[in-house]
Amino acid sequence: MHFCAFGLLAAGAIVSVSANSETQAQGSHPQTWVRHFDNLVSFGDSYTDESRLGYFINHNGTAPPAGLLLPESTSTPGGGITWPRWVSNYTGAMLYNYAVSGAVCDNNIIDRYLGAIHGPFPDVVYEVDAFVADTKFVNATTHRNTLYTNRDRDNTVYSMWIGTNDLGNSAFLTDSSLHGTTIPDYVDCIYNRFDTLYKNGGRYFVLMNTAPLQLSPLYGLPGAGGLSASQYWPDKSGNLSEISYKMKEYTSLVNSIFDYRTPFEVEIANRYRGASFAVFDVHSLLTDVYNNPSAYLTSPANVTGQYHKCDAATGSVCVDSSVSLDHYMWYDELHPSEKTDQAIAKEFVKVVKGSSTYATYWES
Repeated sequence: MHFCAFGLLAAGAIVSVSANSETQAQGSHPQTWVRHFDNLVSFGDSYTDESRLGYFINHNGTAPPAGLLLPESTSTPGGGITWPRWVSNYTGAMLYNYAVSGAVCDNNIIDRYLGAIHGPFPDVVYEVDAFVADTKFVNATTHRNTLYTNRDRDNTVYSMWIGTNDLGNSAFLTDSSLHGTTIPDYVDCIYNRFDTLYKNGGRYFVLMNTAPLQLSPLYGLPGAGGLSASQYWPDKSGNLSEISYKMKEYTSLVNSIFDYRTPFEVEIANRYRGASFAVFDVHSLLTDVYNNPSAYLTSPANVTGQYHKCDAATGSVCVDSSVSLDHYMWYDELHPSEKTDQAIAKEFVKVVKGSSTYATYWES
């Protein structure tokens, strides 16, 4: 558990971060973080979505109405139970999942169209706004909020894991952002969403950094499972090694920004007074799954291949491996498998407890 000291040397305007210090920052928690974990409110993309995009598709592009708790589902992009549902199962915390498969942080930065809903994938701007609408929902019969019945500042954790689509193909990786926007604009979007959550009562936040996408078959190196074409990028072209290393550069860049931006906003700018943040280094956790698979997956483990394969041309002719999914790190060429999601969930529980070695904690 790392509580970090963050100092600003005024004379030289030099920022100092001690990432591995066991010394508590001023006002930080003792050896626990969230004492009463009753609710998890999650935001993100297909790495987190359970059934929200499915609702949009099944209702002609219409969003779920305020006050509706979407059902559990195992028909997910990872082929089974998602990591936030595992967290709920492990802890008993109520899950409110606003993540949408295909989401980026802001469609004004990256715009990706989905014909099945006759418009762009809903973004995290929508997700946070949907959460706010749910908190203000009043049931016409009971005249009270029947969705959030036990939410307060001390028992609710808000997670944000977004970036897979923002940084990928048809986005920053292929120079496809809108209006001259850059990666810092995407980062700004994330903290702007935290602003809204904070104004609506959020005080415990988990920022999950970007996954090591360069290890996925979609963006991997040739000879390490990297694909020349896939259902998610049928017209992929160019130097595959260059693409993979560029993705590694982008995810590393964003994660470094998170590492320095978060303590600045929390402890120097006092942007979230009275709030506490954990930066969850999922990048390192998944890299460890890749490098030490026997600790996480059923042997013999497969970290370069994919369990579920579809033809690149149409994405409609698909086949599953004869080896069960629990052997695989990746369900398909982009999405972590259910077994990988279990590893993420187990570590997330440690993050909330304050005992994770993959988390750094900051408090205003």
